[in-house]
Amino acid sequence: MSQQDSTKPHLISFRYCPFVQRSLISLHQKQVAFDLTYIDLANKPDWFLAISPLGKVPVLKIGDVVLFESSVINEYLDEIYPPSLHPADPLQKAQHRALVEFSSAILGTQFQLKMAKSKEDAQKYEAQLKGQLKHLQSYIGGKFIAGEQYHLVDLACAPLLERSLLIQKHFIADLFDGLDALTAWTDNVMALDAVQKSIPDDMEEVSLQGGFNWQA
Repeated sequence: MSQQDSTKPHLISFRYCPFVQRSLISLHQKQVAFDLTYIDLANKPDWFLAISPLGKVPVLKIGDVVLFESSVINEYLDEIYPPSLHPADPLQKAQHRALVEFSSAILGTQFQLKMAKSKEDAQKYEAQLKGQLKHLQSYIGGKFIAGEQYHLVDLACAPLLERSLLIQKHFIADLFDGLDALTAWTDNVMALDAVQKSIPDDMEEVSLQGGFNWQA
């Protein structure tokens, strides 16, 4: 690992991981100067395994302190770099945190759909994904989840929404049918500059590799 500036947050990442992308979005949104190191998850370096107890990305180093799990990293960044992107009301804040976890579950369904071994399994996961997106829509209160202003929950859902758009474009054309509020929210989230900065140039190409064999 190259020498890093210990005064800056140092994000250790896999280029195409949706959970890493969450932290990248937060860093860009907060306009934080940070160091970035990409690793190969198929060949994790020993120095990474020594600091990541779960062996997963993202990892954020602050000096000698190591943080892991994207939700923890984003909560830390939100507390340290104002203004906060959480709502002030404790109950609403807790609901937003729960929705972030729900979005993680939906990402899991997307992965199961991508890796399905048969059309029957794919149909099962497609139905599950559509149901989860419909439920997620029920929380949208306007332009964003909580109205006209975006919050941390909107940023954290961006990787899910981006990948949903790719699935709709290439595999399930009716994925957003009947989900007008979710479609508008997706457009609003994807238009944010911090979200656009988090997307690798070859993201679409790479996302379509290594799966979706049930489409053959």
